Amino acid sequence: MEQEIKLLKGNEAVAEAAVRCGCDGYFGYPITPQSEILETLMELRPWETTGMVVLQAESEVAAINMIYGGASTGKRVLTSSSSPGISLMGEGLSYMAGAELPCVVVNVSRGGPGLGTIQPGQSDYFLATRAGGHGDFNMIVLAPNSVQEMYDFIFTAFDLAFRYRNPVMILSDGVIGQMMEKVTLSPALPRRTQQEIARDLRSWALTGKPAGERRNIVTSVQLDPHVQEGVNHRLQAKYKAMRENEVRCESFLCEDADYVIVAYGCSARISRKAVELAREAGLRVGLFRPITLFPFPYAELSALNARGFLSVELSAGQMVEDVRLSVGCRARVEHFGRMGGVIHSPNEVFEALTSKFTDK
Repeated sequence: MEQEIKLLKGNEAVAEAAVRCGCDGYFGYPITPQSEILETLMELRPWETTGMVVLQAESEVAAINMIYGGASTGKRVLTSSSSPGISLMGEGLSYMAGAELPCVVVNVSRGGPGLGTIQPGQSDYFLATRAGGHGDFNMIVLAPNSVQEMYDFIFTAFDLAFRYRNPVMILSDGVIGQMMEKVTLSPALPRRTQQEIARDLRSWALTGKPAGERRNIVTSVQLDPHVQEGVNHRLQAKYKAMRENEVRCESFLCEDADYVIVAYGCSARISRKAVELAREAGLRVGLFRPITLFPFPYAELSALNARGFLSVELSAGQMVEDVRLSVGCRARVEHFGRMGGVIHSPNEVFEALTSKFTDK
């Protein structure tokens, strides 16, 4: 089957990917700047062609608990929201991590704190990478910087969610969610039948108890503290495996760089142009883009032999802490950020770099 190319918003690409990757259900609540995900799914009407359930819940709290129920039966379930809505989902995400249930959560983040603004922000970094809920748990966090990656990462996220039986978050932002680019759409994957789910996931999913087999129980509570500690040790071993096997990143002109800009999402797109401006000015500058924010590419960033690192974020400075952990004391680490929905320009990033690291 030939691939299809469409001009889509990032949010629209998520909806297209959900239908084509075999997602069984979407449960969410509208909030700017991610409302087009739900709106596009309603326009696509996948329940008529694939049987996919699309439901607007009465709140984000309701949505994440619907996700919990769907995931417990082995279904591929997806939700999306923006910053304050993700905060409301925190308890449910912790429950799902504790019960070892797979799901995909898309956060098209906005400026904060509080209701903040409907404009883009990246101040949800801590929320995403430091679990976003109570207890010792982690989620793999993918950070797209293009509309194509918004589409592709839905497929990747579901694969990872089921590989590790754990929630996976796609941390986007209002720029990537609202911008339009050409997207190559892959052919739809075969949808799993209930019989296939029962056969492949019988060790944990609630698909009905065949005669003679043990009963599956989905829960995150163990009243015996020694049993609960054992659960935690098992979960920590899983998060260690994520750190060892799932790091993703990319670099641009870092091989000879004296200074490296570290950025993700829309900030990485902007910073790439700043790198080009720096090179034109005779400065050896590179760009390092973490694609997984958890696990963070500590070793890959640490391996770069640069004199200085500039963390560029739409926040007061959150990822910069992981950059400092990577670099240690061997090089200077600085931060440049805008807040409240203001988006930095390539010239501003270039000027921040030169003012912090050069005599100019």
